[in-house]
Amino acid sequence: MPRLFIALPVPEEVSTELTALQSGVPDARWVSAENFHVTLCFAGEVQGGVGRDLEEELSDIAAPPFPITVAGVDQFSSGKQPKALVAMVEKSERLDWLQQKVCTVARNCGIGVERRKFRPHVTLARFRNGAETGHHIAQFMASHARFRAGPWIVEHFSLYSSRQGRNGSIYTEEAAYSLVF
Repeated sequence: MPRLFIALPVPEEVSTELTALQSGVPDARWVSAENFHVTLCFAGEVQGGVGRDLEEELSDIAAPPFPITVAGVDQFSSGKQPKALVAMVEKSERLDWLQQKVCTVARNCGIGVERRKFRPHVTLARFRNGAETGHHIAQFMASHARFRAGPWIVEHFSLYSSRQGRNGSIYTEEAAYSLVF
């Protein structure tokens, strides 16, 4: 059973800028540039028929291309345990609309989608439980608080599968959906 998610790929020029941020935090497991994306909807483990339905139904989404910009960094944590360092994506009405539409399509296909607040971001690093980060995360956040990349024009979104590799997750683009209106 594949794990699926729907996301916006990050263009190479923005990935290059994001990669330049990836240093200075011990125990960080830095995400490789080819895995940078902005998740719109995490579908999780999906049975074959449901996955095929999702792939087909996503093609019915019609929207115009739109710009997005990466602005600032943040950390995601569970209590005091850091989980990830991320580059935040500025919110926009078009991005919010696309995210809601993609999640609605997934729910209509029978996928249990979490109903948490959408915080668009690109994951830069992940941490294992018990990671030693000390003051390094605070320094990282302060050093990159004004970071900006883009804007870039979102011309498509993609359905990805994820599988665990020896050095982390491996993402494969299963289908791409053009934004044309």
